[in-house]
Amino acid sequence: MNNTYLPMDYLPIVVQFLLAVAFVGGTLVVTHLIGPSRKGQVKDDPFECGVESLGDARTPISVKYFLVAILFVLFDVEVIFMYPWAVNFREIGATGLSAMAIFLGILLFGLYYEFKKGVLKWED
Repeated sequence: MNNTYLPMDYLPIVVQFLLAVAFVGGTLVVTHLIGPSRKGQVKDDPFECGVESLGDARTPISVKYFLVAILFVLFDVEVIFMYPWAVNFREIGATGLSAMAIFLGILLFGLYYEFKKGVLKWED
């Protein structure tokens, strides 16, 4: 079994990357050219969801918001580790299956611990 890769093997990835960059760049240029450019005091005022801004922007925010955000990022990154495992599932066999079972067990234990601690409850 020959595992050498030629530069030509990466051509579809390079083409897809270039098309994605061209699409994003083209969309930015076209919207800038055909979009309206009206400036004024009302247009330049910051707003959030149509509600006018009042008060100081540095109001205290609940720590629970940050906990949920960090937990989301943590579990999102953990899911990323499952993609290589899924792609190479046949090659790694039972060893890989047992390693992933341990990994998922630790992950589920962490989620259970968070539920027991009440981290994900919004009500006090």
